[in-house]
Order: sequence, then structure tokens, then C-alpha cells
Amino acid sequence: MRSGDLIRLAITTLWAYRLRSVLSMAGVAIGIAAVILLTSIGEGTRRFVLDEFTQFGTNLIAVNPGKSETTGVPLALAGTTRDLTIEDAEALRRLPGVEAVVPMALGSARVEHRNRGRDVFIYGVTQDVPRAWQFEIRQGRFLPGGDPRRGSPVVVMGPKLKHELFGDDRAIGERVRIGGRSFRVIGILTSKGQFLGFDLDDSAYIPVAVAQALFNRRDLMEIDILYASSRTSAAMADDVRRVLMERHDDKEDFTITTQDSMLELLNRVLGVVTVAVGAIGGISLLVGAIGILTMMWIAVNQRSSEIGLLRALGARRGQILGFFLVEASLLSTVGGVIGVAAGMGGALILRALLPGLPVHTPMGYVVAAVMLSLVVGLASSVLPARRAAGFDPVEALRAE
Repeated sequence: MRSGDLIRLAITTLWAYRLRSVLSMAGVAIGIAAVILLTSIGEGTRRFVLDEFTQFGTNLIAVNPGKSETTGVPLALAGTTRDLTIEDAEALRRLPGVEAVVPMALGSARVEHRNRGRDVFIYGVTQDVPRAWQFEIRQGRFLPGGDPRRGSPVVVMGPKLKHELFGDDRAIGERVRIGGRSFRVIGILTSKGQFLGFDLDDSAYIPVAVAQALFNRRDLMEIDILYASSRTSAAMADDVRRVLMERHDDKEDFTITTQDSMLELLNRVLGVVTVAVGAIGGISLLVGAIGILTMMWIAVNQRSSEIGLLRALGARRGQILGFFLVEASLLSTVGGVIGVAAGMGGALILRALLPGLPVHTPMGYVVAAVMLSLVVGLASSVLPARRAAGFDPVEALRAE
């Protein structure tokens, strides 16, 4: 019996037992669809989070007050024996390889213009923000340079805040009130989107010294350092640590976070999450494999006379084994293709219904899913196929 004959016979048999074949394929299809859909959500989430952290570039180091390894609380709430100050930021600016430094004070206040008002986050920063954070100016200009310990009452607004307060009217040169104080609008940013829940488009940016006075505080929430690509993040972090410890009485009462280490950790964690989510979908695939095993085992019992007749006509054991393996592989492969189509269709529907849900299906996952369905079909049919190949032709025909 030739290979082509085996394949034609397997197809004919599957068509003859259509209901059983459909049920077997359905189990695999559901499993593959679950794997595709869940891993698409996991991979989409991983890419979304990584994109969030890389939108400001990768040559960036953040310094926060407090030592996170010892305090065990979020950085923004961490205690410290000495605050980060503008003087610290100016000392870091003098390090070799530093291209920009952004001392940041953060608070929230109400921004008002005439009869309109909006409660937003107020970022106290310096003129280096467009370069360090990769912001672009749509109208006007960003904050003026000069001594960061001083500042004039000027403000740059995100596009959403500008639209809420001014609509389509011109905002440059107009006055707004922030926390009861008057500020002149000098610039409007292009859209930057959100970062970890913070809407950067619905925010205002004022000089850091003015923000400290507005919020009645002298310390900084964070210092961001943009360094040259010729320096490594580890070497730059060592220099930052050395300078700050010299200024803080040899105490490391601050936390340094590099983009490289953060991205590596995030990629590792989210990769594990994607695999875990895929494993959950794999449970459905396991159920499909058990379904094929059960169906094939029943088929062997029901078709004992057919097997006996094939053996009596000269079919070898290897050919009987191959016949059932081909049948199972056809079932699982077709079911896998249907499952891939259903999973990708489900991902498209989710993306349409929930635009904010990150869903991404790499083609590598699709190919792997089809190959996995083939492997599952072959693995689950080995035992029934071996049992069929071991039938004695005389005994099989006598049993019928």
C-alpha cells in the first residue's frame, strides 16, 4: 500500500465518520483558539508596557529619594535622610557624558481660564524636558533656560488641557491661574499620550523653582538624567551614585533606576506572564488531545474487521500504524487551522470592541500553534495506532 493510498483512505474514513471527526477537530480547534487568543493578549500587553517605558528613550537614568531595597514602600513615598535638591541635579549636570538633567517636582492643582477650570498634574521641570523626555512643541516654546533655582510664572500646556480651557482659541500669550497664581502661557506641546496612567497631554509644565514655591516644598520627586550613547548605563549609574553619596554624607539614601535594567526586568516578567497565560490555554488543548485519543481508541475497536481485512490483504503493521497516524494528524491539523482562524478572529473582535486592550498575534505564534496541533494529534494517536497495528488478522476477522 503506497503513501498516497494511505492518505486517500484516511480522508475517506474521516468523511464516512463526519460527526466523530468534527467532534475531534472541535476539541483541538478550541484548544488552539484559546492558546492563540490568550498569548495574543499576553504578548500585546508585554509590547504595550515596553512601549510605554521606551517612549522617553533608553539613555535615561532616574534618581528617586529613598532607598527602595530598605524602605519596602513605593519610591514616591519612600523616606530619606536627605532630600534630593536642585543643587544635587546641578552637580549631576557636570558629570562627563551627561547631555541633559531634569529636576522634577510634581503636584496637582486647578488650572483656570475665565469660567473654565480643570484639576491636573503640574510638573515642575526645566528647559531640558523636550530633549530628555522627547517632547515636541506644537506652538510657542518650552520653558526658558537659566538658573533652575529661579523661574518666572510661565506655563507650557499639554494639548488636551489647552483644548479644555481654550477650545479652538489661541492660548499663547494668554493668562491662566494655577493654584490661585497667575501664569502666562508660552507653549503648547504635541500629543504624547499616557504613561502608566498619567495623561501627559492633560498636564501643565512650569519652572521647577516655581512649582516648589507653589506646593510649598524644597525637595524633588525625581531627577532624570539623559546621557550620551557612548556611555554605558552601568558606568553612568556608578558616577551618579558616587556624586550623590559625596553630597549625602556617604549615605546611599536614594534609588537609581536605569532604563536598561528596568526594561530587562519588565521584559522578563512579562515574558513569564505570556508563557503562563499560554499554558492556561494549553489546558484546553490537552482536553482536545484526550478527545482525539478517546475517539481513536473507539475507532480501533469499531473497525477491527477493517483492520483485519487490510492485514489479510497484505498490509504490514507499519502501514496500519501509519494509516491511523495520518488520520489523527489530518484531524488535528485541520482542527489547528480552524483554531488559529478562530483565535485570530477573536483577537480582531476584542481589538474592535475594546480599543484600549493591547492585543498582538505574532506570526511565529501562528506557525507554532499549527505545528503544536500536529504534534498533539500524533502524540494522542500513538497508543491506538500501535494497538491497531498489533491486531492479528485472523482474530480481528473472527471477532467481527
